[in-house]
Amino acid sequence: MKISTTPLLEELKDRTGNHLQYVQTLLQKPENELNFRISTDSWSALECLEHLNRYGDFYIPEISHRISSSETSAQATFKPGILGNYFAKSMLPKEKLNKMKTLKAMNPIHSQLNKDVLNEFVKQQQLLLELLEKAQHIDLEKTKTAISISKLITLKLGDTFRFVIYHNARHIAQVERILNNI
Repeated sequence: MKISTTPLLEELKDRTGNHLQYVQTLLQKPENELNFRISTDSWSALECLEHLNRYGDFYIPEISHRISSSETSAQATFKPGILGNYFAKSMLPKEKLNKMKTLKAMNPIHSQLNKDVLNEFVKQQQLLLELLEKAQHIDLEKTKTAISISKLITLKLGDTFRFVIYHNARHIAQVERILNNI
């Protein structure tokens, strides 16, 4: 399966822009609503976003470094890797979500959180949009990034972008479900 590079990057920018706008609207909500959890072992809206921020703390510098050190030129198409495509597709929100265990370091449950989490998420999404712009000038297949669970495994940059942004979409949908239960 080959994907046209320009429409792929545009789709990822659109999704990121939507996530950014949605979280900016959450700044108007009271913190007690943002800290509401459906059950004692479920995440609050702020915990979902803190989880994303923790992944962003790894992936944004990793992507930035790989883009700035890339000596490749943009290609018209992107062919996802087998592993990267699997990871990316598994993150897309679906009607019946499959639950996934998160790494302990990425699990913010029962953290004391405030609206700083929202501001950090907004900042990270703005950086992600800048990186998506820069990515238009390099090869999304030949440029590789490490992944958060192992520096030994690398993914194509296009797959890494898809994974990160689809993972964001998954948890933004979770935030919406939580806030709809208040």
